[in-house]
Amino acid sequence: MFAEDYDVPIPYMQRTRDYYLALGYDNPYRWAHFTEVPFTPLRKPLAQSRVGLVTTAAPLRPEAGDQGPGAPYNAAAKFYQVYSVTTDEVPDLRISHVGYDRKHTSAADINTYLPLTAMREAATAGRIGALAARLHGAPTNRSHRATADDAAELLRRCLEDQIEAVVLVPS
Repeated sequence: MFAEDYDVPIPYMQRTRDYYLALGYDNPYRWAHFTEVPFTPLRKPLAQSRVGLVTTAAPLRPEAGDQGPGAPYNAAAKFYQVYSVTTDEVPDLRISHVGYDRKHTSAADINTYLPLTAMREAATAGRIGALAARLHGAPTNRSHRATADDAAELLRRCLEDQIEAVVLVPS
């Protein structure tokens, strides 16, 4: 059965470019992209590798206003420094600081944007060798230069944690 004519992918990249122009910027938004990327194949099977988690979810800051499930967009909840927290327990991370479809989801289930429980289960089942002792937070809403600096700091922390593979979870 064919989908309805309106059931097409959302052209979010063009929408973002148009939005920047509508805000008065001289040029449309330009995503950072490179001709070469630093990804490499795993040196050993995933079942023998220490796996880390990098997320854009923000630590709860009560003074920053409503950040709970269903909260409206909240720029005050943004964070601007890479952070690291233990994976021994599920941290109180939220996603009110990013744009997502608030009509069809509420962010009530942390597992939908922070797969820490699933990663623990994967380690217990032997699908990954081990879960790293810390997870790391990557700031959003940044310039290309700041993002490159954040990436270098995230890499440093991942190497410090002896992470061999990482799951990137943008919110």
